[in-house]
Amino acid sequence: MRALSIGFAPRLAALYAALFATVGVQLPFFPLWLKAKGLDAAAIGIVLASPMLVRIVLIPAAARIADLTGALRGTMIAVLVAATAGTVILAFADGFVALTLIVALAMAAWNCANPLAETYAFTGLRRPSAYGPVRLWGSLAFIAGSFLAGAAADVMPARDLIWLIAGAIALSLLAAIALEPVNAAHADGTSGGSRAPLSDPLFLTVIAGASLIQGSHAVYYGFSTLAWTQRGLDGTTIAALWGLGVAAEVVLFWLSARLPPAITPLMLVTFGGAMATVRWAGMALDPPAAILPMLQVLHAFSFGAAHLGVLRFIAQAAPRGRRATAQAYYSIANGGATAGMMMLSGWLYAAYGPSAYAAMALAAGAGCACCVIARGMMRRRAVV
Repeated sequence: MRALSIGFAPRLAALYAALFATVGVQLPFFPLWLKAKGLDAAAIGIVLASPMLVRIVLIPAAARIADLTGALRGTMIAVLVAATAGTVILAFADGFVALTLIVALAMAAWNCANPLAETYAFTGLRRPSAYGPVRLWGSLAFIAGSFLAGAAADVMPARDLIWLIAGAIALSLLAAIALEPVNAAHADGTSGGSRAPLSDPLFLTVIAGASLIQGSHAVYYGFSTLAWTQRGLDGTTIAALWGLGVAAEVVLFWLSARLPPAITPLMLVTFGGAMATVRWAGMALDPPAAILPMLQVLHAFSFGAAHLGVLRFIAQAAPRGRRATAQAYYSIANGGATAGMMMLSGWLYAAYGPSAYAAMALAAGAGCACCVIARGMMRRRAVV
């Protein structure tokens, strides 16, 4: 009998599905688990921010290993083994200090998998435009994961939700093991720019803008579920709101392969920042439940357009043998911005409730301004 052959794209889609099913469970409901462990809003903000700080060290180390050895798959497997083991240990931990330390290490290891997966995708896919239709399976899995966790939150103790997260991370590990090896080492000079990323002001400006835009999601990621729960929305409704935002993102990813060449990566990031500013300004007004679905649809742009744009920009700007490192730089900047805003969001939400979204609107607006500056830099560089 002929052996079943599974191609590169389906294996990659399975990896994205597992990774983002984890996000679908973790983002909306991990704060509820932390609250069930006895932490208040300010402490939850610190715990959620802790892995974003640790990954500033861990991600570049993993990326450097991947670039030097070309072992993207092997490096992903290693960090996911650590993340799976750490999450199982976390299930038995108690107390602010212990929870903070274990979350910092376990989730930072898990966070390493995402930039490695992005580098793996742009290394192995034949065309950058093929990324969106593959990546959308991650978004669909996010919806499934959030609905599963939402239904579970209605029928099981919040202290048991950690096992859903651990199981999803274990599936990510299995999906990484099933990947085909690809070699990302040694720049071949056929793609990407000639400058080292950290010596290129344009690269740094775009990364700063994208990081501010993505970091502006901190209040939403950390406290939207708590706020909606306090307003009386049940777990299934909350999951539906999260799922609606990601469904809009899926549509964008599906259409991304058909976007005209005139829509540049920087245009996508800039538009994402503008829509993030609108979205968080609306959320700061604590709108009625009927308005929430319309604001959630803007996730297609506040996250999706900005995400697609910055990844395409990195793929164009970084030489092949430096792509994992360039992704790591972006992940560090993104993590630093998100960590700072996540800690700030805990204090802001505790003091001002939904009005904390106003600070996120300012951050997104600043990111959009960075992109406008970068556009001017590109024009001057083209003239020269």
